[in-house]
Amino acid sequence: MSASLRRSSCTRRSGNVADETLYLFDGYNLLHAGPFADARELGDALASFVAERGATGVLVFDGVGTDVRHGPLEIRFAEHADTLLERLAAQHRRRARVVLVTSDTTVAAAAGIEVQKLSSRTFFRDLPPSESPKAPPRGLAGKLDDETRARLERLRRGE
Repeated sequence: MSASLRRSSCTRRSGNVADETLYLFDGYNLLHAGPFADARELGDALASFVAERGATGVLVFDGVGTDVRHGPLEIRFAEHADTLLERLAAQHRRRARVVLVTSDTTVAAAAGIEVQKLSSRTFFRDLPPSESPKAPPRGLAGKLDDETRARLERLRRGE
């Protein structure tokens, strides 16, 4: 297993043990089903989603692009995203809890019975709404100046 897909050892906000789940996201399938303007906005939301849970994730898009890491989320590009999602599910389903988020029934069926599947709509229905950018951040972030907050955001994104 690649170092980037090892189970997370960080803890959730609640102080409980980290969620050792690997989320596999079907990129364009989610992008077309969700409220996001572009792939970057989707990636940011999913990076926050997995980070908050202490989990890891891989967001896979069809096509050519630069693979990047946003904290516990890898964003990958493949000639055939479905094939990569199926392979990742098969590699990890016996070692970790794997959740495949896609509405593509062929990909979901090929992932195997050990893999939990969520349709894109179900995932978005259950996804907590992101905070409005106009609302002041809560907690420590609300006490930081804009420049410090921007630098921390760049660090979170790995930039």
